[in-house]
Amino acid sequence: MATEQDGFFGETGELQEAVVAINRSAKVVKGGRRFSFSALSVVGDRRGRVGLGYGKANEVPPAVEKSIAEAKKNMVRVPLKGDTIPHEVMGRFGAARVFMRPAGAGTGVIAGGGVRAVCQMVGIRNILTKAMGSTNPVNLVKAAMDGLMRLKDAREVARLRGVPIEELIQEAPAGPEMPTPKPAEASEGQPQ
Repeated sequence: MATEQDGFFGETGELQEAVVAINRSAKVVKGGRRFSFSALSVVGDRRGRVGLGYGKANEVPPAVEKSIAEAKKNMVRVPLKGDTIPHEVMGRFGAARVFMRPAGAGTGVIAGGGVRAVCQMVGIRNILTKAMGSTNPVNLVKAAMDGLMRLKDAREVARLRGVPIEELIQEAPAGPEMPTPKPAEASEGQPQ
């Protein structure tokens, strides 16, 4: 049972790993088939840092170790807004596209397999995602990472636009007022 100190999904601040996919490929040689394995892993601290790694070897354990080592080298920081993302984003890699939308508290991580692992390793607790195009888990995870790297927080946007952050974050205008319809005047011939 997780306590308050453990945090969400066992958040501790140290790096945690998740193996997303293991693929087996075969090479046909004179004596039969020779198998090799590839592993896709995601590493994160559940506080805004995540990395993706892909490793290959002749056995599964070395492939997983290589992928985790590569993931630790490829760590990136992702801007978060509380426990969700700051804005909608579309990540692309090859034919895979992943759409991500911020969600309100209590929604949870609405995502499939590899994308769910990436979101959880970053520390996102509430998000809506939709995977489109390719369903290859390697490409979906890379597309999710692309989407997360496209995120910008308000401070960065204000700096890029050259405006003070207060001006950027002020309350959104309500939009143009809609004219209220006037009561229809009774025309002759219609009952009242």
